[in-house]
Amino acid sequence: MIFKAVGDGRPYPDHGLVTPAQWATVPPRQVRLDELVTTKVTLHLDALLAEDSTFYGDLFAHVVEHKGVLYLEDGLHRAVRAALHQRALLHARVLVVP
Repeated sequence: MIFKAVGDGRPYPDHGLVTPAQWATVPPRQVRLDELVTTKVTLHLDALLAEDSTFYGDLFAHVVEHKGVLYLEDGLHRAVRAALHQRALLHARVLVVP
């Protein structure tokens, strides 16, 4: 299994980070794919296969830690691409939400 679980939606309170500039204030770190719970059940193949999928956005996935659980909010295609390359780790910005 690639992820800890596949979820549908965000089971944590709104954190208020919307823009890439706001997320850029959160330092990136490595997270294990098997510790992530996704917040989306659908993966768009065009995003997965696009060579420039991160050209206009953040280079790092966005993860929200809430009650000890790591939720993959943005960057599902990055995480799946990492798994396809047999990497167990993903670089992500991890925001801790109490």
